[in-house]
Amino acid sequence: MTATASQDIGRSKTEAMSFLERNASAIATLSDSLFYFGELGLQEHESAGLMTSLLDEAGFVVERGISGFPTGFRATWGSGHPVIAVHTEYDANPDNSQVSGVAERKPIVPGAPGHCEGHNCNAAVMIAGVIAARRAMAEAGLPGTLMVFGAPGEEQLVSRPYFVRDGYFDDVDAALHVHIAGELDTVYGLTHFAAVSAYFTFHGETSHASVTPWKARDALDAVVLMDMGMAQFREHMETDMRAHRVITHGGDQPNTIPAKATVWWTFRGPSAEAARGLFEQGSRISQGAAMMTNTEVSVEVMSAVWPVRTNQGLAEVIQRNIEAIGLPEWSGPEDQFARQLQKAAGVSVSGLARNIKPLTGPTRQRSPSNDCGDVSWKVPMGRIGFPANVPNIAFHHWGGGAALASSIAHKGTLVGAKVLAASLIDLLTGPALVARIKETFAAEIGDVQYRPLLPPEQKPPLDLNRDLMEHWRPAMREHYVKTRPRFV
Repeated sequence: MTATASQDIGRSKTEAMSFLERNASAIATLSDSLFYFGELGLQEHESAGLMTSLLDEAGFVVERGISGFPTGFRATWGSGHPVIAVHTEYDANPDNSQVSGVAERKPIVPGAPGHCEGHNCNAAVMIAGVIAARRAMAEAGLPGTLMVFGAPGEEQLVSRPYFVRDGYFDDVDAALHVHIAGELDTVYGLTHFAAVSAYFTFHGETSHASVTPWKARDALDAVVLMDMGMAQFREHMETDMRAHRVITHGGDQPNTIPAKATVWWTFRGPSAEAARGLFEQGSRISQGAAMMTNTEVSVEVMSAVWPVRTNQGLAEVIQRNIEAIGLPEWSGPEDQFARQLQKAAGVSVSGLARNIKPLTGPTRQRSPSNDCGDVSWKVPMGRIGFPANVPNIAFHHWGGGAALASSIAHKGTLVGAKVLAASLIDLLTGPALVARIKETFAAEIGDVQYRPLLPPEQKPPLDLNRDLMEHWRPAMREHYVKTRPRFV
């Protein structure tokens, strides 16, 4: 790299960092707005509307409703290669409403959905980081294309396999995913499990449960027998496989034997084939349950995702920017709050992150799943973990939401946006970096051929969570942030 090229990169990064610093308040307002929207997967209308309007204002060409998801989007700026995609999620969880800034269980609206993982911060990092990079690109006349993907329904592992299936990543050179953490870090290697999530609906015939039960074909019996079959099969599952379920419909009242009952299963494994094989075994068990009860069973795959893998070449780029930017400067009260929360949640009391870990790898694969897995086998993908939450606190627990609209989240989100913007500028100005990333990606996947787990005819489950949000949204609306973020 020539001295002039290095100076150009330095100027572009300085411009991006300056933009983010002067817009710290807007980034915090965006994150807080999404926090109080607290929208469940596929119902993120307020969240997607705010994000796409900000991208519109920043000069991106925004395509809404991609792959049939009303709350999904792709925003594009620039032209030519390299094409760098940024993608993240913004959905909340049921019954996770939690007041931010208090170290005790305190719902904003009791029983309502809420952010207790931090996807509100994910979205704020993505939007702020790409707008900063776009400003720097325009200022320096940098070539290349930024693509920004809004991915609804991550908690149900829904949208990104559709995006990949429908060709949205066909021309992408590299992708970056941002996700909240308790530390500022990145990794490479296999990080998450594959999963297949499906509804098993049994169809029988009703009858009076007391007068003529022998005339019924009990669909709920079939659900129970499938559960028993899976329980027996657990002995023979490999130790790194997972299967869990909820009964979504088991009948209406006990004196009428149900003709319809549905159980929703998720099957996980360390590889796509492992998850596929476990799902196929579950399907065979469902057929056996149907035979034993004289019912019929229909199977609807709702989501199916590959394991997440992150690329070494991209991790090296991200790590250099992590070390250059560093952790936020935490205040004494912020660290004290973190320790109070850790104590209240019954986890190790260590306060806020103080040190940056060196990049080592490959990392250990863990059992959660994320629907960005399909992206990571289609193109090289890197992941930025940014410190907007308290270390050691579990997601989907009230403690996971206790800092998400506080100064801890605001400082960590700003740092995450800086790392994202700096990494994007490196990729847009470094053809040799992009070439190395593609080389490491080819070596990492070897002879594995990506084949979607998602059935080719599958349609998005657009009614998912609709009833819950229609029920809770009026009460939640009273707590919305009254000001709108404005980037200058």
